[in-house]
Amino acid sequence: MLLIADSGSTKVDWRAIHRDGSIQEITTAGINPFFQTNEQITYELEQHLLPAVSAEVDEIHFYGAGVSSPEKIQVLQNCFKEVFPKAVSYAYTDLLAAARALCGHNPGIAGILGTGANSCFYDGKDIADNVPACGFILGDEGSGAVLGKRLISDYLKRQLPSDISDLFTQKYGLNYNSIIERVYRQPFPNRFLATFSVFLNENKSNPYIYKLLRSGLEEFFTRNILQYDYKQYPVNLVGSVAFHYSDIIRDIASQYGIKIGIILKSPIDGLVEYHKSI
Repeated sequence: MLLIADSGSTKVDWRAIHRDGSIQEITTAGINPFFQTNEQITYELEQHLLPAVSAEVDEIHFYGAGVSSPEKIQVLQNCFKEVFPKAVSYAYTDLLAAARALCGHNPGIAGILGTGANSCFYDGKDIADNVPACGFILGDEGSGAVLGKRLISDYLKRQLPSDISDLFTQKYGLNYNSIIERVYRQPFPNRFLATFSVFLNENKSNPYIYKLLRSGLEEFFTRNILQYDYKQYPVNLVGSVAFHYSDIIRDIASQYGIKIGIILKSPIDGLVEYHKSI
C-alpha cells in the first residue's frame, strides 16, 4: 500500500492507495519536524494514523511544512521507520506538493496561500526558483497567519471600526492577556492567528475587512509572484485562503497582467494523480 500525505500546520490529509486501486482518506493533526520532536511525531503516527491504516504500508510520500533540510527529512524518516518498519519513506516540502498537484509535469508558477504562504517556479520536475517565504514574522504575505496577525493587531490597537470590533469581541471573547499568551507563550502561534481567517471571510463585504484582505493579498503578488516570469507562465494556487478569496485574487492578478490558472483548496488529490502517473 502507498501512503501519500499533505501536511499543513493544522492537519495532515492522508491518502492510502491500496493494491486494488481503492483510495482511503485519513486525517490527523499537523506534523512539522521544525516544531515537533521525534517523540511527538511518533506519538501522533502511532495513535492516530496507524489504527486507521487497514493494510501493510510499503511506501510513504510525505509532503509538509517544516521539511526544510536533510536533517528534518531524516527526523521524519526515523519516525516512519519506527511506526512502519517495512515501508520506504520520502519527505518533501509542502511547496513541491503544491507544484506537483497544480502543475503535474508541466512548468508553471505555483503558490501556497493557507495558514502560511510560499511560491516557486516549477520546471515540470523540480523547483527551479523560490522567493523565500520567511515565515509569518518576516514574510508569508497573504497567508492566514499574516492576515490574522493584522486583524488582531488592529483589534488591540483600537484600529477596527466599532461594528467590526464588537462582532469580534462577541465571537471570540478574547482580551489582551489571552491573546499575548497564545501568540508569545504557547506553541504554533501561526495556527492561532490563522483561525481568524474565518472571521475575515464571514465579514469580507465590510469595507475595512475587504481593504485588509486586498492589501494583504496584493503583497503576496508584489513581494513574491512579480519576481518570477509571470508574463510567460500562469500562476496556480493552493490553500484555503486562495480558495476562499479567489475573486479578490483574480482581480488583483488582472491589474498586474498575471494569468491565474488553477486554484485548489487542497493539493492532496492532485498529488494522488501525480503519483499514479509515475
